[in-house]
Amino acid sequence: MNSKAATKKKLLLIALFITTQLVQAQQPPVKNDVTAPLHAMQPDYPVPYKAMTVPEVKASLDKVFNYINAVTPARMIHKKTGEEITNTAGLDTNAIVEQKDFRLTSYEWGVTYGALQRATETTGDTKYAAYVKTRFDFLAKWVPAVKAKFPLEYIQKNRLFSQPINPHALDDAGAVCAAMIRAQKSGLNNNLRSLIDGYMDYIFTKEYRFADGTIGRNRPQKNTLWLDDLYMYIPAVAQMGRLTGDNKYFDDAVKQLKAYTDRMFNKEKGVYMHGWVERMETHPEFRWGRANGWAIMTMVELLDALPENHSGRPYVIAQLNAHAKGLAAYQSGSGFWHQLLDREDSYLETSATAIYAYCIAHACNKGWLDPMTYAPMSLLAWNAVTTKINDKGQVEGTCVGTGMAFDPLFYYHRPVNVYAAHGYGPVILAGAEMIALLNNYSFEINDSSLQLKKKN
Repeated sequence: MNSKAATKKKLLLIALFITTQLVQAQQPPVKNDVTAPLHAMQPDYPVPYKAMTVPEVKASLDKVFNYINAVTPARMIHKKTGEEITNTAGLDTNAIVEQKDFRLTSYEWGVTYGALQRATETTGDTKYAAYVKTRFDFLAKWVPAVKAKFPLEYIQKNRLFSQPINPHALDDAGAVCAAMIRAQKSGLNNNLRSLIDGYMDYIFTKEYRFADGTIGRNRPQKNTLWLDDLYMYIPAVAQMGRLTGDNKYFDDAVKQLKAYTDRMFNKEKGVYMHGWVERMETHPEFRWGRANGWAIMTMVELLDALPENHSGRPYVIAQLNAHAKGLAAYQSGSGFWHQLLDREDSYLETSATAIYAYCIAHACNKGWLDPMTYAPMSLLAWNAVTTKINDKGQVEGTCVGTGMAFDPLFYYHRPVNVYAAHGYGPVILAGAEMIALLNNYSFEINDSSLQLKKKN
């Protein structure tokens, strides 16, 4: 190689060396135990991992509210012309309730009515309660008019307010009745007492009972308990105790919780089975997520209504703590709970997760649960739920209505749907209670984990 070529090669090597040094200088140093605190590295979390701000929570609430407000009109219309009927004197067989996405008298919407009242309490925003007032005023106006105008056969055939007029199950009555009592007692509405009394006549005196007085059903088998019925019965009865001051309602509410818990609560696992049948010696114990949600929500709503000096109050608080401890053990790493709580190959479900978020937060706010232990669990659940609120304000990942079964295939393959009304009330409740939680307590990232902030 001649000297000219050697010089050229040397210059190229020098240029390559300099370029390499410049590139390396521009790149961040390799993170290792010497150059970086590895414990502080930001993980790739599947859901937000923080205490959301009140405005962030409110934004999620409003997104859901704006959707349901747009798709649940409270109007009586002429079925042929679509024109609104405003006068009860114009009621005839052409009159129908305008329908869009959800029914105004379903138990799922009873949960939603209660949730919106709670949202106004925690946010101060009256639009949520105004939604409830408008729809309850609508029912107070039209239900008696329809009942007086048409025979029961017509009402049932056309499903024209058949649930409030002639309830056939606790699903038809309990949740809506409880929400109406709250609205009546708070002064939001003052025209609901006849509807409340009609509902309560079915709930307290006509619902099927076992020989020992335990409320039950005769489907799918004779003398069957559905865990769901704790919620469909107890909150309304407890609220009736508050409305009337009659202790018989409080006493029976506590009695029912004990009766179901004795038969259906697994003390080792800390959660409930979904269904119990009197004649079965062995139960398969399918621990369905939303049914456990109804159970724990029953306890917090019962405690809200139960007098401080009632003899059953310590039992309810103790059972709430036992159930919360059991549920905490089954929360997934993404913040959700599974469709079947103890079966991790079943899908992650939104409505149960939202119910747990609400109940745990509410119990922390009321002092029934230790917030240091449980508030982070509740915040994580809420953060998970927010990932299921789509751009329209619809709630995704909610299991549709579900009966009771004794095989796993049934539960594993229940569909999910944005029109499953069961998701909306729980999500609103959870968001409303998160705001109260954030106002009551401070949180911080402490050594990379979300915790209750230490008091000075």
